[in-house]
Amino acid sequence: MAATMPPPPSRSPPPPPRAIFSPRCTSLQTPSTQPQHRYLPDGGPQRQGHVSPRRARARPPRERDLAAPYAREIGACVRARRWGAACEAFASMRAVGAAPDRFLLPQVLRACAGLGSPRLAAAAHALAAKGGAALAEDPVVGNAIVAMYAALGDVASARAAFASLPDRDVVAWTALIGAHADAGEPDEAFDLFEEMQESGVRPDLISWNTLVSGFARIGDIGAALHLFDEMRLRGVEPGVNSWNCVISGCVQNALYEEAMGIFQEMCESKRPDSVTVASILPACAGLQALRIGKQLHSYVLRHGIKLNVYIGASLISMYSECGEFDYARVVFSTIEEEKNATVWNELIQLYIREGRMDKAWEAFNRMQEDGLETDIVTYNSFIAEYARAGQKEQAYELFSGIVDMGLKPNVVSMNALICGLYQHGLYTDALEAFRYMQGSSDAKAKAWRFLDNSSPIQPTGTTITSVLSLLTDLKLDRLGKEVHCYALKNGLTSNIFVSSKLVDLYGKIGDVTSAANVFQKIGNKNVVTWNSLLAAYKHNKKAEVALKLFSEMLESNLHPNLVTVQIALLSCGMTMALGYGRELHSYITKSWPGGFPATLACALMDMYGKCGNIEDARLVFECTVPKDITVWNTMMSCYLLHRMPMGVIDLFDCLEQSNIQPDPITFILLLSACKQEGLLEEARGYFNNMEDVYGIKPTLKHYTCMVDIMGSAGLLAESLTLIQEMPVEPDACLWSTVLKACKLHSNLEVGEKAAKALFKVEPNNTSNYMVFSNIYADTGLWDSTEAVRDAMTEQGLHVEKQCSWLYRGTAVHPFEAGDLSHPAIDVILSTWKDLTTRMEQSGYSPRDIEPYCNVEADPFSCHHTEKFAVCYGLISMNDNEPIRISKNFRMCMECHSSIKFISRDKNRQILVSDGCTYHRFKDGTCSCGDAW
Repeated sequence: MAATMPPPPSRSPPPPPRAIFSPRCTSLQTPSTQPQHRYLPDGGPQRQGHVSPRRARARPPRERDLAAPYAREIGACVRARRWGAACEAFASMRAVGAAPDRFLLPQVLRACAGLGSPRLAAAAHALAAKGGAALAEDPVVGNAIVAMYAALGDVASARAAFASLPDRDVVAWTALIGAHADAGEPDEAFDLFEEMQESGVRPDLISWNTLVSGFARIGDIGAALHLFDEMRLRGVEPGVNSWNCVISGCVQNALYEEAMGIFQEMCESKRPDSVTVASILPACAGLQALRIGKQLHSYVLRHGIKLNVYIGASLISMYSECGEFDYARVVFSTIEEEKNATVWNELIQLYIREGRMDKAWEAFNRMQEDGLETDIVTYNSFIAEYARAGQKEQAYELFSGIVDMGLKPNVVSMNALICGLYQHGLYTDALEAFRYMQGSSDAKAKAWRFLDNSSPIQPTGTTITSVLSLLTDLKLDRLGKEVHCYALKNGLTSNIFVSSKLVDLYGKIGDVTSAANVFQKIGNKNVVTWNSLLAAYKHNKKAEVALKLFSEMLESNLHPNLVTVQIALLSCGMTMALGYGRELHSYITKSWPGGFPATLACALMDMYGKCGNIEDARLVFECTVPKDITVWNTMMSCYLLHRMPMGVIDLFDCLEQSNIQPDPITFILLLSACKQEGLLEEARGYFNNMEDVYGIKPTLKHYTCMVDIMGSAGLLAESLTLIQEMPVEPDACLWSTVLKACKLHSNLEVGEKAAKALFKVEPNNTSNYMVFSNIYADTGLWDSTEAVRDAMTEQGLHVEKQCSWLYRGTAVHPFEAGDLSHPAIDVILSTWKDLTTRMEQSGYSPRDIEPYCNVEADPFSCHHTEKFAVCYGLISMNDNEPIRISKNFRMCMECHSSIKFISRDKNRQILVSDGCTYHRFKDGTCSCGDAW
């Protein structure tokens, strides 16, 4: 995808500085070529041939005349945000002996802050202090000093400058509040906001906006919107900038749906300005909401809003992220002002996304020809792409080239490299880069020789988040805990994204206790944080806890987003909480009145399917417009779950007529339906048409489906031939499929071959041993059966305890084999006894439930836990309410027959999911047709 990196274009040398006060200097002294200072007895400097400093402060007419042109140039540079040029002009002004006045110095201070140079800022502050009372005590200058340190992120210096002010007006207070807000300390900012009012200073709209922005930037949108209400109560109407602060905060925290909702609310009372458009466009890109992005572009054109570099850059980014590269190029060519580095960087990024690295480097050269210096942001885009493409040597070479040109790679460079390497699967290289950032000597030895190891780049929250994502995917819990410790030691756990990713990490490795502990310590929990915890419990099959936490989240006045609702719906499906799922369906309809996204439609269909309501799942399918292939696949999977294979095949016929292209998942579902229906020849036809008609190359999963179909038909020898001829290596799932087919047909010869291959690739899976043991048992080889079980014991493998769960609303009642602690156990046993009597009277003799009561019973046999769940459902639920049960083991024939009888005798609908099939018992029959 990426071409070999050409040598970085040479950079022309910078023009000689007109004075030492420049982006490269650290003081406000004039050059050595200027007249030298001599010191008077009082310690004050006096320039030879010039008036003394004391007389200079009087600003004679000649000095004012000298300062005027420089002041105009500095003002123009500041307005254009050309901070370096402003500082150069001021140095030239000082070189001719002119001094700033109370109007010019704040401009210079702003330029120092914009340049991001703490040393220059300190020098400018010193110049103000030496300027006498006219400058040192001027409130405008004092406020500018506080604002300068705030912009530099130096909260301590901002507080010191604020404390030295004789009179603190609303501007000074707002600057200090902004310093704490920018530092990610909204609580401290709020305390100052209250203290300001207690001191008699009334906050203005800018003060409110500063506070709102502080909470929004850390993702606490609820607090930001609460401040909106407070503003109105105190007589301050939120302006467009107030709304912009919240929208921008949402976007910075990747809360794109929230940003879009707030934008729509804003449009009901305010007219969006250029800042609004530039702020909301990244949300359109994040949501792939191209239609809304185009409407915003049209809005800019219709209302005569200038297509400046900010809107232009946002539009280019939005179009390129949505794949509309031609539109993005048109926007670049129509920007109405001189293009800055940000716009050029977006054009370069456009070509990179398009996979045209040659064009990206061509744009790089044109940017330099346009008189702009490429910055580290430009190079970071190339580094990220080379890493994503797996071209790590080119990425390292580019790092080296950056250093040779005098630029220093920053933490964003390292983050881009780590993320790219991780995305390409180069996990070792990504971890090595992180080790370098931690100061590891081992990491420095290899690829990082070209960097200055005396001051390694410190990881940020973004770095930690990327590394945690990598470790989560690899299930490296020990390294994950090491990174957690590193984040704690370096104060990075206060970053909401780091904390959320830690919750996700612990959830994925099965440690929900640690996930909950991290969650509890998070100060400003947002929707992303809650989603991580909900997903952790759902992932660990504790869906009932996830639903309970979802209710707690709503009580905390946080609004769920699309991901939250998805997790809740999936949890409802896992717990068969149909009533709760219907409530969520109603909430979705109200929240998305114009039609909800396809992802939510799929989650709804999945929920209804797993709750036994296939009709409602089909209704959601029919009402979803437009339908993408994911929607079709989800409906097919619902039919498959309910053992309705012809429903899958009929739906595929409709899919072919809809002109929507099936994907690989479609054919997995289709082949699985053929297996359920026993359609061997039809399955072969679909398998061959995948590549011949649809251009989809069969994967290992498709071959596994064919092996399963052939095995079910008893064609075990043919299935082994297919395995030998297929172009991919078989995995544990495929050999497990063969082994189960051997059990079905009691084929010991092929079963032993499959077991031998299976135990090599998956030696610690208990279920494989159980199936193999049962094959020996079915053929009467009891010594071999015991040998398999002994082998399990020697390896420390144990059969999971059998358990069934009864679902009542969101409450879950477990029934584990051997556990007689249920408070209603006596009534349950009595109910089963009555049912046994009625079965015997009808001519059916059920087996005893002794295995449930005896924990020492054979773990390989059924413990009939679902019988206990059914009995408790009969005595605790309304007569017209379906009984919903799930089980972690396949139902035995005895339980299946007993529940069929109970459904007819008690006139109850009983739904049982055993992990293999969804059984719907009604009127003495089962939806599986007694084949599962």
